[in-house]
Amino acid sequence: MRNTYDFCIAGGGVMGTFFAYHLLQLGYKVVLCERDTKARQATVRNFGQIVPSGLSKDWRKLGRKSLEFYKSIQQETDLSVRAFGSLYVASNDEEEALLEELYQINLEEGYTSQLLNKESCLTMQPVLNPNYVRAGLYYPEEVTVEPLLMIHALQKHMVKSFSTFTLRLGITVQQVDEGSSNVELRTNTNESIFCNQFILCSGNEFQTLFPHLFEQSELVLAKIQMIQTKPVKNKTIKGSILTGETIKRYEAFSECPSFDQIKKAAPQNSFWKKYGIHILLKQANDGSLILGDSHEYASVKERDQLDFNQNMDINRFVIDETQKIFDLPEIIIQNYWSGSYVQCQTADVYINHLTDNIHIYNGIGGKGMTASAGFTYEQTQKLWKQ
Repeated sequence: MRNTYDFCIAGGGVMGTFFAYHLLQLGYKVVLCERDTKARQATVRNFGQIVPSGLSKDWRKLGRKSLEFYKSIQQETDLSVRAFGSLYVASNDEEEALLEELYQINLEEGYTSQLLNKESCLTMQPVLNPNYVRAGLYYPEEVTVEPLLMIHALQKHMVKSFSTFTLRLGITVQQVDEGSSNVELRTNTNESIFCNQFILCSGNEFQTLFPHLFEQSELVLAKIQMIQTKPVKNKTIKGSILTGETIKRYEAFSECPSFDQIKKAAPQNSFWKKYGIHILLKQANDGSLILGDSHEYASVKERDQLDFNQNMDINRFVIDETQKIFDLPEIIIQNYWSGSYVQCQTADVYINHLTDNIHIYNGIGGKGMTASAGFTYEQTQKLWKQ
Protein backbone atom coordinates (compact mmCIF):
# COMPACT_ATOMS: atom_id res chain seq x y z
CA MET A 1 0.00 0.00 0.00
CA ARG A 2 1.55 3.28 -1.07
CA ASN A 3 2.20 6.08 1.40
CA THR A 4 0.30 9.26 0.54
CA TYR A 5 0.99 12.60 2.22
CA ASP A 6 -1.49 15.41 2.67
CA PHE A 7 1.14 17.85 1.42
CA CYS A 8 4.48 17.63 -0.35
CA ILE A 9 6.56 20.80 -0.38
CA ALA A 10 9.53 21.19 -2.73
CA GLY A 11 12.09 23.67 -1.43
CA GLY A 12 13.64 23.51 2.03
CA GLY A 13 14.44 27.19 2.42
CA VAL A 14 12.68 29.52 4.82
CA MET A 15 9.41 29.75 2.87
CA GLY A 16 9.03 26.02 2.23
CA THR A 17 10.01 25.13 5.78
CA PHE A 18 7.52 27.52 7.35
CA PHE A 19 4.80 26.26 5.00
CA ALA A 20 5.52 22.80 6.37
CA TYR A 21 5.56 24.06 9.96
CA HIS A 22 2.15 25.73 9.76
CA LEU A 23 0.58 22.79 7.94
CA LEU A 24 1.87 20.46 10.64
CA GLN A 25 0.31 22.74 13.23
CA LEU A 26 -2.99 22.29 11.38
CA GLY A 27 -2.68 18.53 11.73
CA TYR A 28 -1.57 17.53 8.23
CA LYS A 29 0.90 14.86 7.19
CA VAL A 30 3.73 16.65 5.38
CA VAL A 31 6.88 15.75 3.47
CA LEU A 32 9.45 18.47 2.75
CA CYS A 33 11.86 17.81 -0.14
CA GLU A 34 15.10 19.76 -0.48
CA ARG A 35 17.30 19.19 -3.54
CA ASP A 36 20.56 19.74 -1.61
CA THR A 37 21.76 17.83 1.43
CA LYS A 38 20.86 21.00 3.33
CA ALA A 39 19.50 24.41 2.39
CA ARG A 40 22.31 26.46 0.84
CA GLN A 41 20.76 29.25 -1.21
CA ALA A 42 19.18 32.59 -0.24
CA THR A 43 18.02 31.43 3.20
CA VAL A 44 21.59 30.92 4.41
CA ARG A 45 23.28 33.72 2.43
CA ASN A 46 21.83 36.81 4.11
CA PHE A 47 22.33 38.91 7.22
CA GLY A 48 19.78 37.13 9.37
CA GLN A 49 18.12 40.43 10.21
CA ILE A 50 14.40 40.03 10.97
CA VAL A 51 13.31 43.61 10.31
CA PRO A 52 9.59 44.18 9.61
CA SER A 53 10.36 47.88 10.03
CA GLY A 54 11.78 48.02 6.51
CA LEU A 55 8.77 46.52 4.73
CA SER A 56 5.71 48.10 3.15
CA LYS A 57 2.57 48.40 5.27
CA ASP A 58 0.91 45.07 4.46
CA TRP A 59 4.17 43.17 4.67
CA ARG A 60 5.08 44.84 7.97
CA LYS A 61 2.05 43.09 9.43
CA LEU A 62 3.29 39.75 8.11
CA GLY A 63 6.79 40.49 9.35
CA ARG A 64 5.47 41.28 12.82
CA LYS A 65 3.60 37.97 12.75
CA SER A 66 6.89 36.31 11.82
CA LEU A 67 8.50 37.82 14.90
CA GLU A 68 5.92 36.03 17.03
CA PHE A 69 6.82 32.68 15.48
CA TYR A 70 10.57 33.17 15.74
CA LYS A 71 10.27 34.12 19.40
CA SER A 72 7.81 31.37 20.33
CA ILE A 73 9.81 28.61 18.62
CA GLN A 74 12.97 29.96 20.27
CA GLN A 75 11.32 29.15 23.60
CA GLU A 76 11.16 25.50 22.50
CA THR A 77 14.55 25.14 20.81
CA ASP A 78 17.52 27.37 20.03
CA LEU A 79 17.03 28.85 16.57
CA SER A 80 19.81 31.39 17.32
CA VAL A 81 17.19 34.15 17.77
CA ARG A 82 18.66 37.15 19.58
CA ALA A 83 16.27 39.92 20.64
CA PHE A 84 18.43 43.05 20.59
CA GLY A 85 16.38 45.21 18.25
CA SER A 86 17.21 47.18 15.11
CA LEU A 87 18.63 50.70 14.86
CA TYR A 88 18.33 52.90 11.76
CA VAL A 89 20.93 55.69 11.76
CA ALA A 90 20.44 58.98 9.89
CA SER A 91 23.46 60.96 8.73
CA ASN A 92 21.79 64.12 7.40
CA ASP A 93 18.62 66.23 7.56
CA GLU A 94 16.80 64.30 4.83
CA GLU A 95 17.38 60.91 6.44
CA GLU A 96 16.41 62.29 9.84
CA ALA A 97 13.16 63.63 8.37
CA LEU A 98 12.32 60.18 7.00
CA LEU A 99 12.95 58.62 10.41
CA GLU A 100 10.61 61.13 12.04
CA GLU A 101 7.91 60.52 9.44
CA LEU A 102 8.15 56.73 9.75
CA TYR A 103 7.98 57.09 13.54
CA GLN A 104 4.60 58.79 13.14
CA ILE A 105 3.42 55.96 10.88
CA ASN A 106 4.57 53.47 13.52
CA LEU A 107 2.48 55.30 16.14
CA GLU A 108 -0.59 55.01 13.92
CA GLU A 109 0.03 51.29 13.38
CA GLY A 110 0.92 50.53 16.99
CA TYR A 111 4.40 49.26 16.13
CA THR A 112 6.82 50.16 18.91
CA SER A 113 9.72 52.38 17.87
CA GLN A 114 11.80 55.08 19.56
CA LEU A 115 13.32 58.22 18.08
CA LEU A 116 16.85 58.70 19.39
CA ASN A 117 19.12 61.73 19.32
CA LYS A 118 22.79 61.50 18.44
CA GLU A 119 23.94 60.91 22.01
CA SER A 120 21.42 58.10 22.58
CA CYS A 121 22.50 56.39 19.33
CA LEU A 122 26.13 56.48 20.40
CA THR A 123 25.26 55.16 23.84
CA MET A 124 23.27 52.28 22.35
CA GLN A 125 25.85 51.49 19.66
CA PRO A 126 29.27 52.88 20.65
CA VAL A 127 30.71 51.37 17.47
CA LEU A 128 29.15 54.21 15.45
CA ASN A 129 31.36 57.06 14.25
CA PRO A 130 30.15 60.29 15.93
CA ASN A 131 30.88 62.24 12.74
CA TYR A 132 28.29 60.17 10.88
CA VAL A 133 25.38 60.07 13.31
CA ARG A 134 22.59 62.65 13.36
CA ALA A 135 19.68 60.68 14.83
CA GLY A 136 18.22 57.19 15.00
CA LEU A 137 15.03 55.16 15.02
CA TYR A 138 15.10 52.06 17.22
CA TYR A 139 12.82 49.02 17.02
CA PRO A 140 13.15 47.05 20.28
CA GLU A 141 10.97 44.11 19.18
CA GLU A 142 13.09 43.06 16.19
CA VAL A 143 15.54 40.17 16.25
CA THR A 144 18.46 38.57 14.47
CA VAL A 145 19.24 34.96 13.66
CA GLU A 146 22.28 33.10 12.36
CA PRO A 147 21.27 32.07 8.82
CA LEU A 148 23.64 29.10 8.69
CA LEU A 149 22.07 27.73 11.88
CA MET A 150 18.42 28.81 11.95
CA ILE A 151 16.86 26.83 9.12
CA HIS A 152 18.61 23.58 10.03
CA ALA A 153 17.72 23.97 13.71
CA LEU A 154 14.09 24.58 12.77
CA GLN A 155 13.92 21.51 10.55
CA LYS A 156 15.50 19.31 13.24
CA HIS A 157 12.98 20.65 15.74
CA MET A 158 10.12 19.81 13.38
CA VAL A 159 11.40 16.25 12.87
CA LYS A 160 11.57 15.82 16.64
CA SER A 161 8.22 17.47 17.41
CA PHE A 162 5.90 16.12 14.70
CA SER A 163 5.46 12.42 13.97
CA THR A 164 3.54 13.48 10.84
CA PHE A 165 6.60 15.22 9.34
CA THR A 166 9.12 13.72 6.93
CA LEU A 167 12.24 15.61 5.84
CA ARG A 168 13.81 14.38 2.58
CA LEU A 169 17.20 15.90 1.81
CA GLY A 170 18.95 15.44 -1.52
CA ILE A 171 15.59 14.89 -3.23
CA THR A 172 14.72 16.79 -6.40
CA VAL A 173 11.18 16.73 -7.75
CA GLN A 174 11.60 16.27 -11.52
CA GLN A 175 8.08 15.55 -12.72
CA VAL A 176 4.56 16.31 -11.53
CA ASP A 177 1.54 14.30 -12.66
CA GLU A 178 -1.93 15.06 -11.36
CA GLY A 179 -4.26 12.10 -11.25
CA SER A 180 -7.91 11.80 -10.39
CA SER A 181 -7.27 11.25 -6.69
CA ASN A 182 -3.82 12.69 -5.94
CA VAL A 183 -0.57 14.12 -7.28
CA GLU A 184 2.36 11.88 -8.20
CA LEU A 185 5.86 13.35 -7.98
CA ARG A 186 8.80 11.67 -9.68
CA THR A 187 12.19 12.33 -8.10
CA ASN A 188 15.88 12.14 -8.96
CA THR A 189 16.03 8.87 -7.01
CA ASN A 190 13.54 7.31 -9.45
CA GLU A 191 10.82 7.01 -6.86
CA SER A 192 7.28 8.33 -6.66
CA ILE A 193 5.94 10.48 -3.86
CA PHE A 194 2.16 10.73 -3.66
CA CYS A 195 0.35 13.66 -2.07
CA ASN A 196 -3.02 15.38 -2.06
CA GLN A 197 -1.48 18.86 -2.39
CA PHE A 198 1.84 19.94 -3.89
CA ILE A 199 3.47 23.27 -3.00
CA LEU A 200 6.48 24.42 -5.00
CA CYS A 201 8.74 26.95 -3.24
CA SER A 202 11.99 26.36 -5.11
CA GLY A 203 13.17 28.43 -8.05
CA ASN A 204 15.25 25.56 -9.36
CA GLU A 205 12.32 23.18 -9.54
CA PHE A 206 10.07 25.91 -10.91
CA GLN A 207 12.47 26.29 -13.82
CA THR A 208 12.64 22.50 -14.31
CA LEU A 209 9.02 21.53 -13.84
CA PHE A 210 7.27 24.45 -15.50
CA PRO A 211 9.84 26.07 -17.82
CA HIS A 212 7.29 28.00 -19.89
CA LEU A 213 5.64 29.49 -16.81
CA PHE A 214 9.05 30.31 -15.37
CA GLU A 215 10.16 32.14 -18.50
CA GLN A 216 6.89 34.10 -18.67
CA SER A 217 6.70 34.86 -14.96
CA GLU A 218 8.36 38.30 -14.98
CA LEU A 219 10.53 37.13 -12.10
CA VAL A 220 13.78 39.02 -11.57
CA LEU A 221 16.99 37.55 -10.19
CA ALA A 222 18.91 39.68 -7.71
CA LYS A 223 22.60 39.06 -7.03
CA ILE A 224 24.05 40.36 -3.78
CA GLN A 225 27.61 40.55 -2.46
CA MET A 226 28.38 40.22 1.22
CA ILE A 227 31.42 40.24 3.46
CA GLN A 228 32.37 38.56 6.72
CA THR A 229 35.29 39.80 8.80
CA LYS A 230 37.46 37.88 11.19
CA PRO A 231 36.12 38.03 14.79
CA VAL A 232 36.57 41.57 16.11
CA LYS A 233 38.07 41.87 19.58
CA ASN A 234 36.73 44.30 22.18
CA LYS A 235 33.69 45.23 20.08
CA THR A 236 30.24 43.99 21.03
CA ILE A 237 27.48 44.98 18.63
CA LYS A 238 24.00 43.86 19.57
CA GLY A 239 21.19 43.70 17.04
CA SER A 240 21.06 45.16 13.54
CA ILE A 241 22.41 48.52 12.42
CA LEU A 242 20.94 50.00 9.23
CA THR A 243 22.32 53.25 7.84
CA GLY A 244 21.46 56.24 5.67
CA GLU A 245 21.31 54.63 2.24
CA THR A 246 19.07 51.92 3.72
CA ILE A 247 16.69 54.63 4.88
CA LYS A 248 16.51 55.88 1.30
CA ARG A 249 16.07 52.37 -0.10
CA TYR A 250 13.68 50.32 2.06
CA GLU A 251 10.02 50.14 1.13
CA ALA A 252 8.73 51.38 4.49
CA PHE A 253 10.29 54.78 3.93
CA SER A 254 8.65 55.12 0.51
CA GLU A 255 5.39 55.62 2.42
CA CYS A 256 6.77 58.75 4.11
CA PRO A 257 5.52 62.12 2.82
CA SER A 258 8.96 63.49 1.90
CA PHE A 259 10.32 60.30 0.27
CA ASP A 260 9.50 61.11 -3.36
CA GLN A 261 11.10 64.53 -3.19
CA ILE A 262 14.22 63.14 -1.51
CA LYS A 263 14.50 60.30 -4.02
CA LYS A 264 14.07 62.66 -6.96
CA ALA A 265 16.88 64.89 -5.68
CA ALA A 266 19.29 61.99 -5.09
CA PRO A 267 22.19 61.49 -7.58
CA GLN A 268 21.11 59.06 -10.27
CA ASN A 269 24.56 58.03 -11.53
CA SER A 270 26.36 57.32 -8.28
CA PHE A 271 28.20 54.09 -7.46
CA TRP A 272 25.61 53.57 -4.71
CA LYS A 273 22.81 53.70 -7.25
CA LYS A 274 24.53 51.66 -9.97
CA TYR A 275 25.03 48.65 -7.74
CA GLY A 276 22.13 49.11 -5.31
CA ILE A 277 24.44 49.42 -2.32
CA HIS A 278 23.42 50.21 1.21
CA ILE A 279 25.42 49.56 4.38
CA LEU A 280 24.13 47.14 6.99
CA LEU A 281 26.05 45.63 9.87
CA LYS A 282 25.45 42.71 12.19
CA GLN A 283 27.79 40.85 14.51
CA ALA A 284 27.58 37.07 14.31
CA ASN A 285 27.75 34.84 17.37
CA ASP A 286 31.47 34.19 16.82
CA GLY A 287 32.29 37.91 16.96
CA SER A 288 32.75 38.34 13.22
CA LEU A 289 30.99 41.19 11.43
CA ILE A 290 28.62 40.70 8.49
CA LEU A 291 28.80 43.65 6.09
CA GLY A 292 27.00 44.53 2.91
CA ASP A 293 25.35 44.64 0.60
CA SER A 294 24.88 45.29 -3.12
CA HIS A 295 22.16 44.47 -5.64
CA GLU A 296 22.44 43.67 -9.34
CA TYR A 297 19.37 42.57 -11.28
CA ALA A 298 18.45 40.58 -14.38
CA SER A 299 15.22 39.08 -15.62
CA VAL A 300 15.03 35.28 -15.50
CA LYS A 301 15.29 35.31 -19.29
CA GLU A 302 18.64 37.10 -18.99
CA ARG A 303 19.83 35.44 -15.79
CA ASP A 304 23.16 34.38 -17.31
CA GLN A 305 24.19 38.04 -17.20
CA LEU A 306 24.67 37.66 -13.45
CA ASP A 307 27.71 35.43 -13.00
CA PHE A 308 29.19 34.03 -9.79
CA ASN A 309 32.25 36.29 -9.78
CA GLN A 310 32.91 38.84 -7.09
CA ASN A 311 33.16 42.47 -8.20
CA MET A 312 36.00 43.62 -5.96
CA ASP A 313 35.23 47.27 -6.66
CA ILE A 314 31.91 46.71 -4.84
CA ASN A 315 33.62 44.98 -1.93
CA ARG A 316 36.23 47.71 -1.55
CA PHE A 317 33.52 50.37 -1.70
CA VAL A 318 31.46 48.63 1.01
CA ILE A 319 34.51 48.28 3.25
CA ASP A 320 35.53 51.93 2.75
CA GLU A 321 32.03 53.19 3.52
CA THR A 322 31.74 50.88 6.53
CA GLN A 323 34.93 52.36 7.96
CA LYS A 324 33.47 55.87 7.56
CA ILE A 325 30.28 54.95 9.40
CA PHE A 326 31.70 52.76 12.17
CA ASP A 327 34.63 53.12 14.55
CA LEU A 328 36.25 49.78 13.86
CA PRO A 329 39.77 48.41 14.10
CA GLU A 330 41.42 47.26 10.89
CA ILE A 331 38.94 45.12 8.98
CA ILE A 332 40.39 41.68 8.27
CA ILE A 333 38.26 39.75 5.81
CA GLN A 334 37.37 36.13 6.46
CA ASN A 335 34.90 35.53 3.62
CA TYR A 336 33.35 37.12 0.57
CA TRP A 337 30.29 35.53 -0.95
CA SER A 338 27.60 36.10 -3.52
CA GLY A 339 24.00 35.24 -2.92
CA SER A 340 20.92 35.48 -5.07
CA TYR A 341 17.19 35.58 -4.64
CA VAL A 342 14.22 35.93 -6.92
CA GLN A 343 11.72 38.74 -6.68
CA CYS A 344 8.54 39.49 -8.60
CA GLN A 345 8.58 42.45 -10.94
CA THR A 346 4.85 43.16 -10.92
CA ALA A 347 3.77 41.99 -7.47
CA ASP A 348 5.13 41.49 -3.96
CA VAL A 349 5.29 37.73 -4.45
CA TYR A 350 4.57 35.26 -7.24
CA ILE A 351 1.59 32.99 -6.52
CA ASN A 352 0.13 30.63 -9.09
CA HIS A 353 -2.50 28.05 -8.16
CA LEU A 354 -2.13 25.91 -11.27
CA THR A 355 -4.89 23.57 -10.17
CA ASP A 356 -6.78 22.92 -6.97
CA ASN A 357 -3.88 20.69 -5.92
CA ILE A 358 -0.71 22.28 -7.38
CA HIS A 359 0.55 25.61 -6.07
CA ILE A 360 3.61 27.71 -6.89
CA TYR A 361 4.99 30.31 -4.49
CA ASN A 362 8.09 32.20 -5.52
CA GLY A 363 9.68 35.63 -5.84
CA ILE A 364 9.30 36.83 -2.26
CA GLY A 365 12.59 38.67 -2.77
CA GLY A 366 14.58 40.15 0.08
CA LYS A 367 11.58 39.84 2.39
CA GLY A 368 12.04 36.09 2.81
CA MET A 369 13.76 35.80 6.18
CA THR A 370 11.64 38.53 7.72
CA ALA A 371 8.20 37.79 6.31
CA SER A 372 8.01 34.12 5.25
CA ALA A 373 6.83 32.83 8.61
CA GLY A 374 3.92 35.28 8.70
CA PHE A 375 3.15 35.02 4.99
CA THR A 376 2.94 31.22 4.98
CA TYR A 377 0.81 31.32 8.13
CA GLU A 378 -1.64 33.64 6.38
CA GLN A 379 -1.75 31.40 3.31
CA THR A 380 -2.28 28.16 5.23
CA GLN A 381 -4.98 29.72 7.40
CA LYS A 382 -6.81 31.07 4.35
CA LEU A 383 -6.56 27.99 2.15
CA TRP A 384 -6.17 24.90 4.29
CA LYS A 385 -7.41 25.52 7.81
CA GLN A 386 -9.61 22.54 8.66
